Amino acid sequence: MASVRSQHVAAVGVAEHGNSAVLITLGPDGRFLDRRRVDLTSGLPTHPYHHEGSWAIGRYADSPWARKTTLPEAVALVERVHAAAARGASDSLEALAAAVPMRIAAIAIRKCPALPDGIEARIADTRAANVADSVMYREALAAAARTRGWSVCWYDREQVFAEAAGAIGAEDIDDFLKALGRSIGPPWQARHKMAAAAALAAMRP
Repeated sequence: MASVRSQHVAAVGVAEHGNSAVLITLGPDGRFLDRRRVDLTSGLPTHPYHHEGSWAIGRYADSPWARKTTLPEAVALVERVHAAAARGASDSLEALAAAVPMRIAAIAIRKCPALPDGIEARIADTRAANVADSVMYREALAAAARTRGWSVCWYDREQVFAEAAGAIGAEDIDDFLKALGRSIGPPWQARHKMAAAAALAAMRP
């Protein structure tokens, strides 16, 4: 994962879940700057690939929560959610940048798996449809960050805690994350710890 290291810039760590994400922003040496939860879309289905897309081609048709829809309708919905996620990501990062008293140089987002090109191809592939919604939101945040001139660092959640420990020269990151959580108070859950670790890893030498 590419990194940014400076005494004068901050990094954002992202832990996403559906259309929402926890953002933890840290400054040099892990100094806490900001914690927030953002929703990238509102008033729209949050998993149009996995739900509406699957229903359109008959996948999960026997499920009690399935609804009838056509493939063109599902594709149009996915396009609307893509556009809404892009706007939501841009607005969220703009608000974050305005609130943080330091220039943000990087954002760390969980790595995306390779997927087929095109909405219909992703709907047709069961594995792709299961993860395409999450990828859509992560890619929206990445695109919005690049527009702002931030570096995008892609992290592996199986490795990010070790990378975070390396960034602060510690054998174990747990003590640092516990102390950080105590200093800022709740909520401080697994997602917050993941996001904080990602922000640290983005600043490693």
